[in-house]
Amino acid sequence: MIPIHPAAAAPAPTLAGSGLAAPPPLSLYVHWPWCVRKCPYCDFNSHEVQVTFDEQAYLAALIADLEAALPAIWNRPVGSVFIGGGTPSLMKGETADALLAAIRMRLPLQPDAEVTLEANPGTVEAGKFAAFRAAGVTRLSLGVQSFDDAKLAALGRIHDSHEARQAIELALRHFERVNLDLMYALPRQTLAEAERDIATAIASGVGHVSAYHLTLEPNTAFHHAPPPLPDDDLAADMQDMVEQKLAAAGFAHYETSAFARSGQTCRHNLNYWTFGDYLGIGAGAHGKLSDHQRIWRETRQRHPRAYLDAASRGEFCASQTMIAAHDLPGEFMMNALRLNSGFPLGLFTERTGLPLTAIEKAALAARRTGLLESADGYLRPTALGRRFLNRLLSLFLDNSVT
Repeated sequence: MIPIHPAAAAPAPTLAGSGLAAPPPLSLYVHWPWCVRKCPYCDFNSHEVQVTFDEQAYLAALIADLEAALPAIWNRPVGSVFIGGGTPSLMKGETADALLAAIRMRLPLQPDAEVTLEANPGTVEAGKFAAFRAAGVTRLSLGVQSFDDAKLAALGRIHDSHEARQAIELALRHFERVNLDLMYALPRQTLAEAERDIATAIASGVGHVSAYHLTLEPNTAFHHAPPPLPDDDLAADMQDMVEQKLAAAGFAHYETSAFARSGQTCRHNLNYWTFGDYLGIGAGAHGKLSDHQRIWRETRQRHPRAYLDAASRGEFCASQTMIAAHDLPGEFMMNALRLNSGFPLGLFTERTGLPLTAIEKAALAARRTGLLESADGYLRPTALGRRFLNRLLSLFLDNSVT
């Protein structure tokens, strides 16, 4: 049985849910949809800049979008802002400054709020990094992917390894918190090549590394014309190597693909994984919000042109879907089980309004197969569960089990 202390279990609501006792932490996601070139593996909402776009019009739409959303999040403190894309580092420094100033004027940002901006090494300029830092960006995420020029060319990246190293050096000059996005199991990649990438990332001095297995996502160029990739056994060896090398260098493996030195975890992403709330503004942005009675997801118009057209009419939310009580266990666990340390048992009820009995059957099934364990008031995936995470999650996504 899942260990539940009587004091914690007493106030639990019925399976139908009785709402949340208090709203969860809130984050803000801002989407910048443009990039220089669409990478063949990318399934994000990004669009190549083929003609000059009106940066000021998009900024105005973002601000109007935020204002329209204020009634749903009124007076709730915001712990993190993440400006993602696309390639947000394409924006001008003054645009970043105006955007963050507008956010601070409308939202009660916590004094130590984390503000992340994604950057492509091929769009790096010294003056821009200084401007982003002056605007209030506190954390930079660099999409390096590899330090091998042949692999970067195969991935369709616009930068080379020299530019990647220069971007890291420049980023560390302006930001105390820098993340590197890396990928492994790349086309024709050997274990030694993957190891060199990780060694270079460790030696760079950054405090956070996100290491992703390259996957062939639908509606991408790689999915339509797959490149020659390492087989499953070699890819598994690469994953083991990544985890071992980063651990030996002092990086804690705190989430499926995330590794951090002390004090360098990404607070914005941790809010996702712990089923916090986040408002998403901008073309194609997604959000998940709560009040005392409901939990819902919403999306914005996907294409920048459609988003700007909708904004001109004061229409921002393209869809809004309430999360049914019977779907909440799967939604919560799909996020929380990405954390290697798992989650405190009380967090499930706190963030869903449901009792722990809603996940008991699935949790017992996962424990019987060695995918899940409970200790010290936490529920967490085992080493086997982390390796076969999709299998573990499927137990909670099957409504007949919960």
